[in-house]
Amino acid sequence: MRTQVGIIGAGPAGLMLARLLKLSGIDSIVIENRSREYCENRVRAGLIEQWARDLLIEVGVGARMQREGMYHEGIKLQFGDGKNGALHPISFKKLVGKGTTVYGQQEVVKDFNALLLKEGTPILFEVSDVSLEGVDNKHPKIKFKHEGQAQEIDCDLIAGCDGFHGICRPSLPQNLLKVFDREYPFGWLGILSESPPPDHELIYSYTERGFALYAMRSPNISRLYLQCAPDEDIANWPDDRIWEELTLRLAGTRKLERGKIVQKGVTPMRSFVAEPMQYGRLFLAGDSAHIVPPTGAKGMNLAFADVRKLARAMAAYYKSGNEEGLASYSDTVLSRVWKAQRFSWWMTQLLHRFPQETAFDHRRQLAELDYVATSEAAATTLAENYAGLPMD
Repeated sequence: MRTQVGIIGAGPAGLMLARLLKLSGIDSIVIENRSREYCENRVRAGLIEQWARDLLIEVGVGARMQREGMYHEGIKLQFGDGKNGALHPISFKKLVGKGTTVYGQQEVVKDFNALLLKEGTPILFEVSDVSLEGVDNKHPKIKFKHEGQAQEIDCDLIAGCDGFHGICRPSLPQNLLKVFDREYPFGWLGILSESPPPDHELIYSYTERGFALYAMRSPNISRLYLQCAPDEDIANWPDDRIWEELTLRLAGTRKLERGKIVQKGVTPMRSFVAEPMQYGRLFLAGDSAHIVPPTGAKGMNLAFADVRKLARAMAAYYKSGNEEGLASYSDTVLSRVWKAQRFSWWMTQLLHRFPQETAFDHRRQLAELDYVATSEAAATTLAENYAGLPMD
C-alpha cells in the first residue's frame, strides 16, 4: 500500500489527524491493533476544552456533540469541614469567556470513525506485529499483519498516535529519548452510575478523608471518583461502601442519589513526558508522548493540540516543500505539553491528601483553596488553564 502519511493508532489523536489531513487534500491510512467495537466502547474521560469543541465542529464531527454534550460554564470547589464545607463556584464563562463540554471520548471516536470511513479514509482495525522501517530516511515503511496477511505501507511520514504502550515511542533511538516521569502515591476509584449527578457543574471536593470528583456523562448518568491507594483492590469496595464514602466526601453540600453502578475500576495517577516527540520521519502525538493525571482533564485536549500543529506542518510540507514546521514540531508542542503538566500537577497537589503529610500541609492546602475561591486573580488563572490556553 502507498499513502502520504501512515497513522498508527485510531484514538482521538490519530483520527483527528486523519481528518485534518483529509481537509488539506493529504492522503493517509490509519492502522489500529484493537477492534472497532473495542475503540468505540472504551470509556475514557470526555471533558473538552472550548477551542477543542470548536475544532470538532469545524472539521465536521461536532453535530452530535452539540446535541448531546453537556456544556459547563465552570466548576465548583468543595472544601472545609462542618458548616464551612460549602461549594465555591468558579465561573469560567465570567472570568475568561469560555466553557467546557462533557462528551465521552468513545463518542468522539464513534463520530470520527463514521465520517472517515464514509468519506473513504482507510482505517484497518485488529492489525498485529506492527514494526517500523526507515524512519530516519525519506522512505519509511510500516509493516504489520492484517486478516492473517503480511502488509506494509510505504509513506512519506509516520504519525505515532498509538498510546503509552504502543510501538512508536520505543522506535526512537534510546540514546536520544529522554523520559520525565512522576508516579503519584494514590489512584482514583471511578464508577459509572445510572443516577443523576449531584450538581449541574463538576464538583472537586477536598476533605480530610481524601479527594472526590462528582462529574457526569448525561443528566441521568454520573461519573464519580474517590481518591484511593494506587494498588487498591476493587474487591474491597462493594457498592454500598462506595456510596457511603462518596456521600461523606460530598460533606452534605448536595444530595447524592444512588443508582446502579454499571462500571467500576481503579486508575493509577502519573505524569509522563518523552522528549523529543520526533525522529526522522516519525512524529509522536498524544499519549504515545505524554500522560497527565486526570485532575486537570487535559489528555484528549493535548492530543488534539499535538495533531493540529502536526497537520499544519504536514500541509506546509506538501504544499511548498517547507519542512520548518516539521523540524520544529517537537519543540513547539512540548511548550504546551509542559504547561498542561504544570497545571495538572498543581490541581493534583491542591486537591489530594498525600501520605506522610503533616497538619501544616493540610492547613496550607485549605488556605490555597480559600485563596482560589476568593481571589479573582487566582480563580482566573485556574479558569484560563482549565478551559484551555489560547491556541495560535
